Amino acid sequence: MFTPPDLSGRVAIVTGASRGVGRAVAVALARAGCDVAVAARTERSSRLLPGSIHETCDAVAALGRRAIAVRTDVRDAGQIAALVERTVATFGRVDVLINNAGALWWRDVVDTPVERFDLLMAVNARAAFVASQHCVPHMLAQGWGHIVNMAPPLAPPDGPDARAMVPGRVAYTISKLGMTLLAHGLAEEVRGRGVAVDALWPATLVESQAVIGHRLGGPAQWRKADVVADAVLAIVARDPALPSGRALVDEEVLREAGVTDFERYLCVPDGRPVYIVGAQAVDPAGPAGLG
Repeated sequence: MFTPPDLSGRVAIVTGASRGVGRAVAVALARAGCDVAVAARTERSSRLLPGSIHETCDAVAALGRRAIAVRTDVRDAGQIAALVERTVATFGRVDVLINNAGALWWRDVVDTPVERFDLLMAVNARAAFVASQHCVPHMLAQGWGHIVNMAPPLAPPDGPDARAMVPGRVAYTISKLGMTLLAHGLAEEVRGRGVAVDALWPATLVESQAVIGHRLGGPAQWRKADVVADAVLAIVARDPALPSGRALVDEEVLREAGVTDFERYLCVPDGRPVYIVGAQAVDPAGPAGLG
């Protein structure tokens, strides 16, 4: 069983926090003691897009923590700057930044309009860059900070050849690996100054609006978003003065934290989650996968 760290007095910003992984991370951070700035575009839940920044705020408040809902289109650098400014003005600091907001597009290069490529870069790589740029000065000034980018390893260890995983999602992969490179590079720039920057990716398919919308299997093949949220807590529990810049996988992080039973993360009893990283990985959209 994973034991959450005590993050009392810390303040977190979570982007893409109206639903799915972002909401789970925001609630987990609150349960560990963080006050949370909940950032996303959705202010009203709907059938197609259930969840909103206000509902996530309510979930944080129900745990006895303070929360603010900040409608943020991460494609707009000015809105990201305003998000960070409002967080610091409200809570007096920012300790944790979770760059979770993301856009997904899985098509061949010839079927990817330039406008779609630009959208992926703006929501994924550029937004993480801008948010980090605005948060790092505050973190350096206080000598404590964690940034976690939801992005995959450059070369998944012990998994299928990465070249086989990229066709059909070149634009998406470029944008997500940009977030990974940001973690590697920024971690070196702030090394030894009390700020850690890492990338984190799920080992398996995780229940989210993305996997539902793209029909990547069903509940029996997913883990709950809690598995990623707990991995975030395990990362943030680490002393940020230690070397960072790692590209981590949730299951490995949790095993290092002492978790041996992953049954609690299954969406349904006796489920068989589909691995997307590691020796058991398959391409969920490929002929051997679920697409």
